[in-house]
Amino acid sequence: MAAIGLMNELEVLKTVDFGVYLDGGPHGEILMPKRYVPENCQVGDTVEVFIYLDSEDRLVATTDKPYVMVGEFAKLKVVSTTAIGAFLDWGLPKDLLVPFREQQVKMEEGKSYLVFVYLDDESQRIVASSKLDKFVDNIPVDYEVGEEVDLIIAGQTDMGYKAIIDNSHWGLIFKNEVFQPLKIGDKLKGFIKNIRPDEKIDLSLEKAGYEKIDSISQSVLDKLKEANGFLPFNDKSDPDVISKTFGISKKNFKKAIGALYKQRLINIEDQGIRLAD
Repeated sequence: MAAIGLMNELEVLKTVDFGVYLDGGPHGEILMPKRYVPENCQVGDTVEVFIYLDSEDRLVATTDKPYVMVGEFAKLKVVSTTAIGAFLDWGLPKDLLVPFREQQVKMEEGKSYLVFVYLDDESQRIVASSKLDKFVDNIPVDYEVGEEVDLIIAGQTDMGYKAIIDNSHWGLIFKNEVFQPLKIGDKLKGFIKNIRPDEKIDLSLEKAGYEKIDSISQSVLDKLKEANGFLPFNDKSDPDVISKTFGISKKNFKKAIGALYKQRLINIEDQGIRLAD
C-alpha cells in the first residue's frame, strides 16, 4: 500500500509517453512523470518513490527525496506567504504549506522555522505546523538510561537546550554539559541521561561510562599527534581553556588522560601531556 508523505517501493504497472503508472494499492494507479523515470524502467520493476499531491491535488510519485517526511521535524525556509498561509522550501517542486492556524508565530518570508510535517486527514494534503507541542509527548515514554537516540534542537532556555527525541518526546540538555555550538534545527545523536518520575527526560551528548571515556581519550590522542606529541594541558589547566580546546569538560578531560596514562600511551608532566615513546 502506498503511503502518502513517505518513501515507498512500488511496482510499475504500465508505461505511457509521459511517464509510468505505479501500483498504489487502495490509492489506485499513481503517475510518476517521465522526468523521474529511471533509465530502462520496465513493467514489473520496483522503484523507490515519494508520494504527494501535485498542484492539482493529484497523487504523484517522484524519485526526489524531500528534506523532511510525514512524521518528522525539520527547520525549513519560508519562500512565500499568501492569504492561506506560508509556503516552505522542502526540496520538491510544490512548496509545503503551513496554514495560518498552524503558525506559532506569524511566519515571514526569508526566515526559517522548525516545523512538524503531517498528513491532514480530511484533505490528504501534506502540511506543516510550527505548533510543536501538539506533536510531542503524545505517547508513553519507553527509553532506557544510556540509550542512544536521535535529537533535533528545538530551542534554548535558561537551563539549557530543548531537544526533540526520536520525533516523539521532549528532552533537555543542561547548558553546563554542552561543549559545542548548537542552534535550532541541528540534528545529532544523544543519550538518555535520566528519566524523572514525571517522565521528563534529561539528555547528554556524551555516552556515560567507559565507552564515553574511550572516545574522548581517542580525541585527545589525535590532538596530541597533530601537535607533534605535546600539548600544554594537564589536570591543573583552566576548565574554560580545556572546554575551548577539546570541546569537553575538565572532569572528562582528566578521566581521558588518566585512561591514556594507564594504557601507557602518554606521560603526564608538570607542563602538559606528551605521547609516550
